[in-house]
Amino acid sequence: MKYFPLVALTIAISACAAQPPAGVQQVGMSDKPVKAVAECVSHAWADKTQQQVVSQDTLANDQAVDVYVPGQQPPNGAAAVVRPKWSGPGSWVGFRASDAAGSQATGDIQACL
Repeated sequence: MKYFPLVALTIAISACAAQPPAGVQQVGMSDKPVKAVAECVSHAWADKTQQQVVSQDTLANDQAVDVYVPGQQPPNGAAAVVRPKWSGPGSWVGFRASDAAGSQATGDIQACL
């Protein structure tokens, strides 16, 4: 019984970590690792727009990456949000929109899944 509070706290933290980030619409899931999906999205947007694309690691070693739509800047710009799947290998991908970004970006993201 003395470990019950620790177990309860661990379960509560895990449940919070398994929630999608606030303001992010799910685009899909992929069996590819986070880094591969993020690089694909980044290259697709850079090739399409001929503009620089900003990527930001939100967890060390490319375990979670935000890829900003060309012309958008961290921390609040429109971005593809690439995270590990909640269970098993692969990636969960969402899109955080802003007024300046359209739905065309989600099509580019889906092509990388």
